Amino acid sequence: MNLFDVYPLYNVTPVKAVGCYVYDVNNIKYLDLYGGHGVISVGHSHPDYVQKLKNQLSQIGFYSNSIQNPLQKQLATKLGEVSGCNNYDLFLCNSGAEANENALKLASFETGKKRIISFKNSFHGRTSAAVAATDNLKINAPLNQQQQVAFLPLNNIDLVKEELSKNDVCAVIIEGIQGVGGLDEGTTNFFQSLQQICNENKVVFIVDEIQSGYGRSGKFFAFQHHNIQPDIITVAKGMGNGFPIGGVLIKKNIQAKYGMLGTTFGGNHLACAAAISVLEIIQKEQLIKNTNEISSYFVEEIKKIPQIKKVKGRGLMLGVEFDFEVAEIRKKLIFEKHIFTGGAANKKLLRILPPLSVTKQQIDTFMDALKSILDN
Repeated sequence: MNLFDVYPLYNVTPVKAVGCYVYDVNNIKYLDLYGGHGVISVGHSHPDYVQKLKNQLSQIGFYSNSIQNPLQKQLATKLGEVSGCNNYDLFLCNSGAEANENALKLASFETGKKRIISFKNSFHGRTSAAVAATDNLKINAPLNQQQQVAFLPLNNIDLVKEELSKNDVCAVIIEGIQGVGGLDEGTTNFFQSLQQICNENKVVFIVDEIQSGYGRSGKFFAFQHHNIQPDIITVAKGMGNGFPIGGVLIKKNIQAKYGMLGTTFGGNHLACAAAISVLEIIQKEQLIKNTNEISSYFVEEIKKIPQIKKVKGRGLMLGVEFDFEVAEIRKKLIFEKHIFTGGAANKKLLRILPPLSVTKQQIDTFMDALKSILDN
């Protein structure tokens, strides 16, 4: 049997990873400034993280949600404490797509309506009810036949008001910062206006923090830059430092009912152990503080490179934009300089999503490599 060939793959086979570095089968050391689409939040193979998983695996690894798992409550308590979102309840699942699907189900249950408002160049997953609207990637997830999505321009509140006036919308979903779509984001005024009109129209306001959450933006959640409180927050990527886990944070005014949502592997013992460890490390090592310090340093240094046209994003969710496509730069960074970076729907954008523990010295390594490539 062969693999179903849907991913273009670079000819690099990792066998080991530590901190911000990955090693391949030939023992070549790569600086990882992409972290597997931003899933590596506290660094590869962090010793505390590895030990927590080993300890849990020696007791019980996986079990379904039909029995009590005290680690779920421990995770919920810790997440509320570290994120500042104690006025939410937590539903655990396995991925970002599953988190968004459950969020949209909740919105439909809560309102009795089906239609969804999303925004152009957003990406919310590939499952039946989740939304994939990244036009440049030509991704359009097959939607549940009962649900329809209107894709509106970002930062145009009048068009949102027009759609909500039709009285058939269950949810507005927006990324804290757009990920694969190209690191665009709503203004503070736009986010605040969205919250207000959703409240006025009894529409569920969902913020997708799957890539922008867990300290990535310089605050625990990117929406916290805008002084708002969404009805639902979805999380995944950095939540487990590479271990599959996702979550839906649900405001307490939305009432839970037995049978409303379900999952087999969501909130299993190993996933909870991984997620608890991530929160402990973020807190103990002050990784959000480090994110802001390194972000400021990165932006200051990258602006000294004349070929850079624009720097996008916040924290360590950054994009460096050129006036030409970056595919060749990415290849040279990988194969000549041994540095991983990311692409985007905007083919002129180089994405930077390193572990939140990245250092100034490692950023300097990237800057020197990029300058060398651009000058040759």
